[in-house]
Amino acid sequence: MRVFTIVGTRVTETDALPTALPAQGYVWVACARREFEVLQADLQAMLQNLCGTALVDLHISDLLNNQLPSHYDYTSQYDVLVFRRLAPGQTETDLAHPGEVLHAPLRRSGPPVLRRIDTSPVGFAVFDHLLLTVHPADCAVRDAYATRLLAAASADPRMPPGDVRVGSARVPTSAPDLMLRIVSQMVDGYLELRRELTRQLDHWQTELLSPRARFNNWGSLLDARMSLHHLDEICEDQRAAIQDWTDAVEAWPAAPTPAGQREQELLKVRSRDVLEHIERVVHHVRRLEQSAETAVQMHFNAQGNRTNDIMRTLTALTAIFLPLNLIAGIFGMNFEFIPFIHTAEGFWWAMGAMALIATGLGVLFWRKRYLARTGR
Repeated sequence: MRVFTIVGTRVTETDALPTALPAQGYVWVACARREFEVLQADLQAMLQNLCGTALVDLHISDLLNNQLPSHYDYTSQYDVLVFRRLAPGQTETDLAHPGEVLHAPLRRSGPPVLRRIDTSPVGFAVFDHLLLTVHPADCAVRDAYATRLLAAASADPRMPPGDVRVGSARVPTSAPDLMLRIVSQMVDGYLELRRELTRQLDHWQTELLSPRARFNNWGSLLDARMSLHHLDEICEDQRAAIQDWTDAVEAWPAAPTPAGQREQELLKVRSRDVLEHIERVVHHVRRLEQSAETAVQMHFNAQGNRTNDIMRTLTALTAIFLPLNLIAGIFGMNFEFIPFIHTAEGFWWAMGAMALIATGLGVLFWRKRYLARTGR
């Protein structure tokens, strides 16, 4: 468990649950899903003491469910957002070792980029001055953002250990702002995956459409199409959840002070920015699905055209040799009297006629493009 107290431009990290809220700032409590389950009573008591309300049972079930799709819900005292992040396929731990990863990553077939399609939900409970996040065990999203929050600072040696001065532009001003920044970081992971998938599919398309390559990686291509479909469903749920959150923010009453109003406007802008990023991912994933399907169809069309070229050439050659076989068959009959059969020039007359007929048919078929390769 990691607990951050953010007051203005000062960030303090501890590993103990807070007993009081800061007068001008807020608190970020980040814990693993198993830690949340084990320490549920302590966390509920903390929320009741600091925020005047505890999480309802339904929301606790949502935060503990590691198969839940992205969605948004709210009460009069807090909001709950579940957002699925990219994960390397690690499983959860048991209750005896909360917060520790005990199991090896799951192995999947296909190229390495497809192994990152595995996702796990991250839960956010947003109060006025407190953000509770529930992550999978050994969550890279939590650690990466916490590192960014602390490493972006310039340390002051006069401060106690754990205190960091951070530029005001880089420090979230409120608990909802912090939640949106974490969600934005998760969406950036999808954007990076999108670029890797694009490169992989471009490589497969080149192989599929190459006339000299023999594509046999159909299993990986099928995995890619299924993974893209799965990613499309995940992004649709993400977009719906963030859209519901954005609508809820739009419905908030106006703040009484100009500073509060500006903070609300910035929160709306950031919410729309996250939504726009998700829509970009959705649009690109669907375009990749269409590109993969189009490449497969073009591959089979090209294979069909090559097969037609081969069959057309074989048919033309068969038509050329058919009259030659006829002539050979006639002169191979067992009749005693056949013209040219007993003359010295008969063989050469027959061979000349066969060559003339073959040449004439070859020229005819070439002019009609029966023997020409289809241009590519």
